[in-house]
Amino acid sequence: MNLLDKINKDNLPKHLAIIMDGNGRWAKQKGLLRAFGHENGTKSVRVTVETCAKLGINNLTLYAFSTENWNRPKLEVDTLMKLLISSLKKEFETLQKNNIRLNCIGNIDLLPSSAKKELLSVIEKTKNNTRMTLTLALSYGSREELLNAVKIISDKVKNNIISIDTIDESIINQHLYTHNLPDVDLVIRTSGEHRISNFLLWQIAYAEFYFTDVLWPDFKEDDLYEAIISYQKRERRFGKTSEQIK
Repeated sequence: MNLLDKINKDNLPKHLAIIMDGNGRWAKQKGLLRAFGHENGTKSVRVTVETCAKLGINNLTLYAFSTENWNRPKLEVDTLMKLLISSLKKEFETLQKNNIRLNCIGNIDLLPSSAKKELLSVIEKTKNNTRMTLTLALSYGSREELLNAVKIISDKVKNNIISIDTIDESIINQHLYTHNLPDVDLVIRTSGEHRISNFLLWQIAYAEFYFTDVLWPDFKEDDLYEAIISYQKRERRFGKTSEQIK
């Protein structure tokens, strides 16, 4: 029996989030520039997106570029932005063919104008696709997201749009970048690191975590299947006891 046959299609994560880590180390191990690692990482993105769509996962969020990544060397940042533009152009047909809607979370106003323009163009052209929502976390930081939500809600309280007594989790959810997405069920992080790295801190409150030593450019279908199989073996209690959820 292959790994795909072990997956229960009735127990898939409704929202899968991936911290794609290890591009630089992959390149370094091969004596290549970091740019080659990022370029090869786009191949794993394509494989992962198409595999998730094929499995029937409704929402996939990829941590593509964090707010902290702006602090990397300018040459690497410029390379990543050019790669973003070329990938969006190259993968547009793949998104359309697979009926995938592109979404984005983060402070995209910080992106170069050419990258932002291409991103918004693909988002607009795929907005009516229904098979899966692919969300790119670009120029994204969860603390910044939460800070922005607090500011907006505070302003609404100040202007009597929202009563402070009505603020609950749903109000906070409505003011996050991810207001149109369900909470995350499974987080995968590649490359052997065991950190969250300021990623979806609110949305992963009850997510399952799967860590793998595989570097992102080497992440293939079977690696994704193994993560999902691990997820499906777990008992998700959401604070309750085992007896309560049976």
